[in-house]
Amino acid sequence: MADDEQTKDKSTEWAEFRTDLAEDRNIMAMERTFAGWMRTAFAAIGIGLGFRAVFGEFDPPWLAKAIATMFIVGGGWLAITAERRACRTLERLDPHKFEAIPAPRFRVMAYAVALGSAVLTAGLWILNDGDITG
Repeated sequence: MADDEQTKDKSTEWAEFRTDLAEDRNIMAMERTFAGWMRTAFAAIGIGLGFRAVFGEFDPPWLAKAIATMFIVGGGWLAITAERRACRTLERLDPHKFEAIPAPRFRVMAYAVALGSAVLTAGLWILNDGDITG
């Protein structure tokens, strides 16, 4: 009888250990997903810049800026969305054998990208001798 209890305790202990490790793997997967979202945000911003550079002499001139702006603002939005999802996931999971990245680091990265995209958008529209249409 004592052997059965000892086996159950050991089995329960191993099951809990595996569950803890699975939770740690989920945290690491969430961090990789955040990195993927950030890469996508940077790609969207780069596409916006590239579009503006390639089609700078587009007629009407504001249309190239408008399309570039959509990509750049979309990149900033993706960064903020990724941060919110990552922080919500971190709230639900507890690290056990692994130290997760603190939520403020996700926020700093995401808000820096969003701020950069806002500044870039403003520069795109304003830094052309003040002529919004040109």
